[in-house]
Amino acid sequence: MGNCLTVGPNEALVVSGGCCGSDTKTYAVGGWAWAWWLISDTQRITLEIMTLQPRCEDVETAEGVAITVTGVAQVKVMTEQDLLAVACEQFLGKSVMEIKAVVLQTLEGHLRSILGTLTVEQIYQDRDQFAKLVREVAAPDVGRMGIEILSFTIKDVYDKLDYLSSLGKTQTAAVQRDADIGVAEAERDAGIREAECRKEMMDVKFQADTKMADSKRELELQKASFNQEVNTKKAEAQLAYELQAAKEQQKIRLEEIEIQVVQRKKEITIEEKEIDRTDKELIATVKRPAEAEAYKMQQLAEGHKMKKVLIAQAEAEKIRKIGEAEALSIEAVGKAEAEKMRLKAEAYQQYGEAAKTALVLEALPKIASKVAAPLAKTNEIVILSGEGSRVTGEVTRLLAELPVSVNALTGVDLSKTTNRTWKEKSSVGVA
Repeated sequence: MGNCLTVGPNEALVVSGGCCGSDTKTYAVGGWAWAWWLISDTQRITLEIMTLQPRCEDVETAEGVAITVTGVAQVKVMTEQDLLAVACEQFLGKSVMEIKAVVLQTLEGHLRSILGTLTVEQIYQDRDQFAKLVREVAAPDVGRMGIEILSFTIKDVYDKLDYLSSLGKTQTAAVQRDADIGVAEAERDAGIREAECRKEMMDVKFQADTKMADSKRELELQKASFNQEVNTKKAEAQLAYELQAAKEQQKIRLEEIEIQVVQRKKEITIEEKEIDRTDKELIATVKRPAEAEAYKMQQLAEGHKMKKVLIAQAEAEKIRKIGEAEALSIEAVGKAEAEKMRLKAEAYQQYGEAAKTALVLEALPKIASKVAAPLAKTNEIVILSGEGSRVTGEVTRLLAELPVSVNALTGVDLSKTTNRTWKEKSSVGVA
């Protein structure tokens, strides 16, 4: 197994080694990395800024003047993967002091070489350019070590032979000379300028006096004009004041009217609220009880109505059931009668004319009884006839007309049927 190692943003963690002799290296900056026990090696290298103070003593310049130069450099290890690998290859395992020493020697070497190509005046008068040149020359070399130069400045330049102070004295004398010349030229120019200024002053004074007179005259005219305008403005202001006062009075009156309107509106609102209260009181004391009573009566009426409807529905259902029973009974009777008639029809069809005749003969007494029913209520019948045989003739005539009436009523000819029956009986006797 192994460990999970973490590292802050100011350090770089390097994990080397691995299974099966792997030479892969893992670099972690401000993160974590896994390291196997026994077969992995972990090392750290700082990424913090390192401050160096390169110092070159008694270095001869291009003119052979020995000077001493001190500077301040800020460097750090670069975090790019390739450059970090280079820095780890060269500085891993070294302390910060050892890394500073290597970079310091490199910077001092380049500083010495550059000092030999410049004059004292170039170094002293343009320190920023000198520091930039050192940075540009030294950056590639320290970059190949994985080190980055963040800044480089010249701190101090001096010599032991007072060369720089002599340059300062010469410069000071030249500056003093130039200053004296400048003072003399300034005094000369000042005298000339003073005379010119006096002339200009007199011209200006004359022009000023003239302008003053003109201005005074203009002032008087302006005063008169101003007085006129002032008086006009005063009159306008007085009229405006009176007009504004009238407007304000009108506004006050309008406000009073609005106040009265508001008061009246409030009174109307109060009256409306009192009306609403009275309405609600009437609703609560009169309308609601009346509505409750009406609702009660309505519910009672609905109950009576529903009762009557239910009774009517029950009666209707009863009548419907009775009707259905009667219809079923009538249907059964009708079916029985139909079956009876069907059987009779089959019998009549089987026996032919004889059956018809028997049927007619059976019906004759019933027909006679129906015909004679009115006569049954007659106490006596009187036949007016002068002859005694007249009654016998009437009876005979009635009997003779009976087959014709039966034929008209039933369609059966009794005469033919009687003759046919008689013939059949005669033929049977002969046989």
